[in-house]
Amino acid sequence: MAQQVGDYVLQRLREWGVTRVFGYPGDGINGLVAAFGRAGDDPAFIQARHEEMAAFEAVGYAKFSGEVGVCAATSGPGAIHLLNGLYDAKLDHVPVVAIVGQVARSAMGGSYQQEVDLQCLYKDVASDYLVEVNVAEQLPNALDRAFRVARSRRAPAAVIIPADLQEERYVPPTHAFKQVPSSPPGVLGATIIPVRADLEEAAAVLNAGRRVAILVGQGARAAAAEVAAVAEVTGAGVAKALLGKDVLSDELPFVTGAIGLLGTRPSYELMRDCDTLLIVGSNFPYSQFLPEFGQARAIQIDIDATMIGMRYPVEVCLVGDAKTTLTELIPLLESKPDRSWRDKVEENVARWWDTVERQSMLGARPVNPMRVVWELSRRIPEDAIVTSDSGSAANWYARCLRMRGRMRGSLSGTLATMGPGVPYAIGAKFAHPDRPVIALVGDGAMQMNGLAELLTISRCRDRWTDPRLVVCVFHNNDLNQVTWELRSMGGAPKFEQSQSLPDVSYAEVARAFGLTAVAVEDPDEVAGAWERALSADRPTVLDVRCDPEVPPIPPHATWEQMKSTAEAVVRGDPNAWHLITQGTKTKAQEFVPHRNN
Repeated sequence: MAQQVGDYVLQRLREWGVTRVFGYPGDGINGLVAAFGRAGDDPAFIQARHEEMAAFEAVGYAKFSGEVGVCAATSGPGAIHLLNGLYDAKLDHVPVVAIVGQVARSAMGGSYQQEVDLQCLYKDVASDYLVEVNVAEQLPNALDRAFRVARSRRAPAAVIIPADLQEERYVPPTHAFKQVPSSPPGVLGATIIPVRADLEEAAAVLNAGRRVAILVGQGARAAAAEVAAVAEVTGAGVAKALLGKDVLSDELPFVTGAIGLLGTRPSYELMRDCDTLLIVGSNFPYSQFLPEFGQARAIQIDIDATMIGMRYPVEVCLVGDAKTTLTELIPLLESKPDRSWRDKVEENVARWWDTVERQSMLGARPVNPMRVVWELSRRIPEDAIVTSDSGSAANWYARCLRMRGRMRGSLSGTLATMGPGVPYAIGAKFAHPDRPVIALVGDGAMQMNGLAELLTISRCRDRWTDPRLVVCVFHNNDLNQVTWELRSMGGAPKFEQSQSLPDVSYAEVARAFGLTAVAVEDPDEVAGAWERALSADRPTVLDVRCDPEVPPIPPHATWEQMKSTAEAVVRGDPNAWHLITQGTKTKAQEFVPHRNN
């Protein structure tokens, strides 16, 4: 029997090492779906509950596997639904290939059912590579370029295949005019090293610095040992952009934690007081959290030259792979005999973790959300993968979760979209079926799409050798992050009609879907709930009733922010007295004397 185009697509995916495709069926990809049926689960078709979730699962898989994530959707509405996940990939620099159906070629331009101009729709999100395949001979080159571009540029790419073409006989390109051949799939990668003169100039800047700070992002993940070595020689403290939270262990005494609005006080102090800044693999966008312009001499290392110098005036630009560049730089550095700067950094870090513990253990009505993550930190396996949704859950993930061992973690860093926490966890579980995965999710995101994806978890759990996938829901019946933004940025009280959520038992829904569930309403039950979830023989939902008035106060909160929050209270914010009480208690913990351990 002649091979159909749909069969060839899956064959080429296998040759690229693709073992699973996250998607949702529709008649625009019927030929592809039929080919999956003939493929013997190679690659596996992982059915999400919605195309947006399929895209997020592909992004999560790519983030935690290091491989290209693949998603598939039908024409029209299916292709539209992929967009949010693909934009998440674009903004976080994640390699994803989307295979999208289109109406039959004979119907194009006829205002046919589900006909959307996909090339126009996708030209921004897949700007690095977008192609519509109209004859079978295009396929090898189109698919191969999509994977090569996605990998080399760390970006989403899209291949549009009309429905009728998927069922036609596959014909390879020939050695002929206007036909484009391709080469066998292969591993892509190159080591880029800056020129020696630039390395020497960077070393001179670092050697001259008395108070060195390092900022790392996800681009430094493969260079953790080298970053630590530079910090040791220079006496630097290391702050982490949110996407780089898992680059270095938080058990290292010089690691100051996250930076920015969701960041820590020692990271704020590190940037406030440094005279030299080394940025490695980060495009952290909020320049107000970096040193004052002109305060620090700066060096930046990035594999992408277009990303250098965008956020802070950089004196030396090093275009290269982080690991190799730092390896070449380290022998040029001089050890600093004066360790007073490092001692101060470590003192600030130790004081901060004491503060976080005290804040986490404060009473609340009913459960302090900080305690939920603090208790997780004390019990989490060192090979766990943690995903976080956007919203206030991201605050507690950023500040309270201590990374250690081989732990990994991520969230929608740049797009900061709601809804990826659970599908990211599913993608992570397919990337590492032998490791525990934890998703930290607000109830807003859970109601938006997380509840439906519990069905996907229930359906797929037999595919994972380690059964532990824990979804922790911060159940406060409030779109909490926006509520606090209304208060602190605009001085507006909580608007109940937009901010309050309908109440539902996430534990009962989870049980109905065949999952383990633990409902928590008492702070003293939090630790035991985590122990139960992390030892369960199937995926688990923790439904934790949290206090929405525990404030995500930045440790460097400005007078204007505090003034705006006070104005919101005066203007009639619900639960005003409780809000003031919780805010005062939380902030006060920063001024308790540090415990000397």
